[in-house]
Amino acid sequence: MKFYLVDRIERIEPGRRIVAIKSLSLAEEYLADHFPAFPVLPGVLMLEALVQTAAWLVRLQQDWSHSLIVLQAARNIRYANFVAPGHTLRMDAELVSLEGQLAKFKALGTLEDGREAVSGRLELKCLNVADVCPPAAAADPAILASLRQQFKLIGGPEALAAAGVK
Repeated sequence: MKFYLVDRIERIEPGRRIVAIKSLSLAEEYLADHFPAFPVLPGVLMLEALVQTAAWLVRLQQDWSHSLIVLQAARNIRYANFVAPGHTLRMDAELVSLEGQLAKFKALGTLEDGREAVSGRLELKCLNVADVCPPAAAADPAILASLRQQFKLIGGPEALAAAGVK
């Protein structure tokens, strides 16, 4: 199962920062198990929301040259508040460095009232399916096409236009 944890990109500052949101709904399946009497967004999914947010900025910086962007390391992760249904998690990822296939970010997730929910430092590795499984290299263009479509759906082009990027 694939979890899409970025509902909307609010702002992009190319080469520097990206801000996105995740609005949590009681209809999300994993909440039935985490926890039935007190549903909250699992910490690992808060972290994944930060990773997915940062990955969009990496894709733009690298001109969509990698189909896979994965978490290589998470450091100093701190959970401060629960994200419950009806709340919005605002993810802010600041690019610290991007060298070759490694991107480093400072990331912060806050609730709509400004309270911190999660923070930490992320290291993302950029690669293609062809790098890990050469016989499956044909999957890369299809994955990238799908990602470009998803980027449009979550407001990426509008965020770029607002930043003055064409």
